Amino acid sequence: MNNAIECNNLTHYYGSKRIVENLNFQVKEGTILGLLGKNGTGKTTVFNILNGFLRPTDGKCLIFGEDTQCLSPATKSRIGFLIEGHVQYSFMNVKQIEKFYSGFYPKWKPGSFWEIVKKLDVSKNQKISTMSWGQRSQVALGIILAQDPDLLILDDFSMGLDPGYRRLFVDHLREYAKSENKTIFTTSHIIQDMERLIDDVLIIDFNKVMVQSSVSDFLSNFKRFDFELENDDVELDNETLIVNIEKVRNKVELYTYSSERDIRNYLAERSVTPINFSQVTMNLEDAFIGLTRKY
Repeated sequence: MNNAIECNNLTHYYGSKRIVENLNFQVKEGTILGLLGKNGTGKTTVFNILNGFLRPTDGKCLIFGEDTQCLSPATKSRIGFLIEGHVQYSFMNVKQIEKFYSGFYPKWKPGSFWEIVKKLDVSKNQKISTMSWGQRSQVALGIILAQDPDLLILDDFSMGLDPGYRRLFVDHLREYAKSENKTIFTTSHIIQDMERLIDDVLIIDFNKVMVQSSVSDFLSNFKRFDFELENDDVELDNETLIVNIEKVRNKVELYTYSSERDIRNYLAERSVTPINFSQVTMNLEDAFIGLTRKY
């Protein structure tokens, strides 16, 4: 399987402030990869480098084997970008925006655009500027799908959308990608939407990749154990065995890649007898917070 996106030793500074350093990851063709990270860890910086708005301080990103700083017209035509803000040229109406964008894309599929628009309570003559944020997002999705791109790069696709529009957006997007064998690289602050959409997850922290795997493997391998302590003065710390501990008085949430047996042995070696010890099933948001900490 070839890489649709490949970033090698990607490094960027804003002045003296380091945003990402030596970041390496790949997005395989035909997969849906979600990028997760706390605010300030460089997600939007990565997207701006991919769409050519920003030149990295060092390293490079490739899309279909070409440097993102000098993509050929043929490769650009294979990419659909959605950036924060969704739709430009909001002074146009729906009919005008479809006609405008269609002139730039030789593979333009008007049916894909109008299929999305039909789901909205708008007329062809309604201006984009008079639409709700959710309606604008659906018009943006229609524009992207009508381009028939091989790769969709979507920055914070669910920003400002209510639950209904988010569900419509996610379900339509995943069905389209799977039926047409498209590749998607995306991010969102609403992790429940991401889990519904993506196959694989890439989690970055400041200057490093913490996880890149399938969502199912990550949720299977990363574990949470809850228990209570008889004495809340007990200090638990082990950089090898324990990824993170959240402790409030005598209540403990312990996050690890290790087995229950290893954790019980670790506690026993420290003469700690856990009360109400149990493994807790996590969704992607739970696991993300457990890995990157609550604060």
